Amino acid sequence: MSELSRKCVPFTPYERELSRATVAIVTAAGVHKKDHQPFNITDELGDLTFRIIESDAQASDLMVSHHHYDHTDADRDINVVFPIDALRSLAEEGFIGGLAREHVGFMGYTMQLKRMYEETAPQIAEEIDSKSRADIVVLTGG
Repeated sequence: MSELSRKCVPFTPYERELSRATVAIVTAAGVHKKDHQPFNITDELGDLTFRIIESDAQASDLMVSHHHYDHTDADRDINVVFPIDALRSLAEEGFIGGLAREHVGFMGYTMQLKRMYEETAPQIAEEIDSKSRADIVVLTGG
């Protein structure tokens, strides 16, 4: 059993009212804004970078750069893997308080698990914690 597989996945139950919560999306589906640099799908070890997606981004501003899953449906409707419109609807209904300032997209495929765990994941967590100011994170895959 490797060192990584023995680590506990941190989880903190959310005990406040959802109607006051800000929600961020973190996606491993390779989502980014069309005007951002695409993820490097030619790197056989995987691209460990991530992209910040501002809260005011529209679904039409987003795309997928990923070659380890069939994203045909996401290409038609990005909400399949990045449910920004659904969260906006929930905010309008008052079910959630609103969207966080920033969301994060990264390409979930990597052969560099230790670097992902020790470097990229903490960077993403810091981004969400300090800049997006999210109470809740919705994590999606591709």
